[in-house]
Amino acid sequence: MRNSALLAVLAVSLVTAPAAFGAEGLAKVYDDQVSTVEREVLGLAQKMPADKYDFAPTSPGTFTGVRTYALQVRHIATYIYRIAASVSGEKAPVEIGPTDNGPDTLKTKDQIIDYFKGALAFAHKAMGTLNEKNMFDQVPSPFGRGTMTRVAAAAFLGQHSYDHYGQMVVYSRMNGVIPGGGPPPAGKGKEK
Repeated sequence: MRNSALLAVLAVSLVTAPAAFGAEGLAKVYDDQVSTVEREVLGLAQKMPADKYDFAPTSPGTFTGVRTYALQVRHIATYIYRIAASVSGEKAPVEIGPTDNGPDTLKTKDQIIDYFKGALAFAHKAMGTLNEKNMFDQVPSPFGRGTMTRVAAAAFLGQHSYDHYGQMVVYSRMNGVIPGGGPPPAGKGKEK
């Protein structure tokens, strides 16, 4: 029942999106989502020092088998490529590898950041293909099973990215890195 109500709200939102967003339409809504991931997730990936990219929390039993920071960033980028490929109908412009974590050749922070930037560029291009005529077309699921609507695949980009962003935040804070812009300088940010 709750899922049905959520789907109904989503469907109404998607049908009314062209009117609500005028000439910019649906593509702008999802491109803005990519821009937010670019600002927040890529921004945090860039803030983490290169020597901390191999960090993974260690606590007996609690963190067994978790991804390293590098693998979190590679995983998000790999799924951004997969989602963009589903939305656009185009093959990813780079080799994304056979696993959920992207190519094993990505070792350094710089390589991983470049891979992530490429994924975002591909996603911006893909979101530009969305419109009210094709948003309900069936496309291959980026998760490798079945199909889904083009707009559902586009919506998953933010959901999936922020699931893993939460883990990146924890890893970052455990290493003294503050997500976002950091604290305001002394005396700033207190104006009303």
